[in-house]
Amino acid sequence: MSERMPRIGVAGTHGHGATHVAAALALERQGRAVLAAVADHRPPGADLAGTPAYREASEMIASASLDVVVLSTPMHTHLPLAEAALAAGAHVLLEKPPTPTLDEFHRLLAAADEAGRVVQLGFQSLGSSAVPEMRRLVADGAVGDPVRYGALATWVRTEEYWRRTPWAGRRELDGVPVVDGAVTNPLAHAVATGLAIAGATREPDVTGVRLDLYRANDIEADDTSSLVVDLVSGDTLACALSLTASRRGEPCIVIEGTTGRLVLWYTLDVIQLFEPGAAFPTTTGYARTGLLANLVDHVVDGVPLLVPAASTGAFMRVLEAVRTSAAPTPIAPSFIDRRVGDEGTRRVVRDLEAWSARVVAEGRTFAELGAPWARNG
Repeated sequence: MSERMPRIGVAGTHGHGATHVAAALALERQGRAVLAAVADHRPPGADLAGTPAYREASEMIASASLDVVVLSTPMHTHLPLAEAALAAGAHVLLEKPPTPTLDEFHRLLAAADEAGRVVQLGFQSLGSSAVPEMRRLVADGAVGDPVRYGALATWVRTEEYWRRTPWAGRRELDGVPVVDGAVTNPLAHAVATGLAIAGATREPDVTGVRLDLYRANDIEADDTSSLVVDLVSGDTLACALSLTASRRGEPCIVIEGTTGRLVLWYTLDVIQLFEPGAAFPTTTGYARTGLLANLVDHVVDGVPLLVPAASTGAFMRVLEAVRTSAAPTPIAPSFIDRRVGDEGTRRVVRDLEAWSARVVAEGRTFAELGAPWARNG
């Protein structure tokens, strides 16, 4: 690459894509990159006045002479757009999940290798210095020997959320895999962060996945989920990940050890260390590096990527297990409350928080615990 600043193009400028636009504009103000183009079916915002705007991401990639392409587009478009960007000579920041199938993930890695370019995955929490610090604390024996890893996220989504796009809540759309459920999309960060902290990044690091998936909403995919991931290390990662809670809980990664407990509040970059006999946990905040800034630094100065695509292979093993599993089991209406609020109508699974906490604490799925609305309940 020449001495000029990297030219960035952002595909998908609304919703979460707006955060990528803001990150690109911040880099431009710092004199580190240029926001050279954007693409979206909707008109760009006022902050993009003067920036060349395209309706189609493919047109932007073909026409704008870009060094970095950010793809914040529907997941089933990830592979073809990433392949086009790589073939055009650009590096890629790709939103999660990487692709809707493991086969497409392999094709993504091959395309990057063939093009001599890199793909950074948009798992923002993995840009936090709290993640390697959690691994260091475990290695240093801060909680004794690890007994169990857990990921807990009890969130809220309205019925309207599942109607916002044609692919929302779908397992397939027009015969194409989509896999838009709680585990693989809204709460994918919990899975990826838990795996990374447990030292499981590559595909062979996952040896098995016990899934227990349900839906309270009228969708194809899961919205109320538990799973236990078996790792080659002999450890397990127990996940309780749902969008049908009574209120939004702050998501976390938990490491239960023989002499203590570590909790990472991964959206806050805060670690708490619970030690025996201490009245309060030791609580420490950590810095986070933006993944677009890190990618630009990689392109310019060779700084190591924080989330190279290959390091999400373990997550893709979990996604593939979800994709190829049986359809989620509907939860009986007798266990669901419908609540109406300012943001819309939502469905709440009764006592979800208590059962979710048990999944993480005991390393068993909803069904294995005997939740009343579960398959074996």
